[in-house]
Amino acid sequence: MAAHPPIEAYDELDSTNAEARRRAEAGEGGPVWITAALQTAGRGRRGRAWSTQRGNLAATLLTLTDRPPAEAAQLSFVAALAACDLADTCLGPGAARLKWPNDVMVHGKKAVGILVESGSRADGRLWLAVGIGVNLAHAPQDVDRPAAAFAEYMPGSPPQPMDALPVLATAFERWRTAWVTQGFPPIAAGWSARATGLGQRCEARLPKRTLSGVAEGLDPDGALRLRLDDGGLERITAGDVFFGEA
Repeated sequence: MAAHPPIEAYDELDSTNAEARRRAEAGEGGPVWITAALQTAGRGRRGRAWSTQRGNLAATLLTLTDRPPAEAAQLSFVAALAACDLADTCLGPGAARLKWPNDVMVHGKKAVGILVESGSRADGRLWLAVGIGVNLAHAPQDVDRPAAAFAEYMPGSPPQPMDALPVLATAFERWRTAWVTQGFPPIAAGWSARATGLGQRCEARLPKRTLSGVAEGLDPDGALRLRLDDGGLERITAGDVFFGEA
């Protein structure tokens, strides 16, 4: 049995997530990894643009699940762990850390973007498009937060995208299998072991308000527990979290 689903590679796509969505809406379910050497309209969370130059990795896993949407969203943590494994392989253990919910930070700078999208099928199952963009060779400059590329911290050339993707896909399958067979606990434990900012003050910028407090850890569903200054506890399920940043 293959260590990971098959990979389909293209020279150029508007977006690997968009291609996965088109296939899903046409009735396909995978599992299949879709990758492109160049994305012309890559997207990140909250509609932000995600630039993919040649030499970087852009890939999306199209797959199906019987899990409800709230549980299926936990695959974003699976993706973050797989990307962290790839970073460890390229840069050495400990070079990458995870910032809630799924940012992969290399020496304090964002090096990986993850976007999970989903939709309902007629059979009641969900299709999932798990998009992962890795700055292997180039880091974008026109971004609101510092970004990094693996190449900046490697003595030689970074891996080619088609060499990096099987490593990523194999790691994803290993964590996904743990999630399917054991639930979220092993994912939460793996994520927490590599997390940055737990026990530290942070600011959570939510759609309609901003909160400050101490990040205590993950709830069983992946929400971030934020201990507020007045002693209250807030569960953060969506938003941007900043540690020691202006």
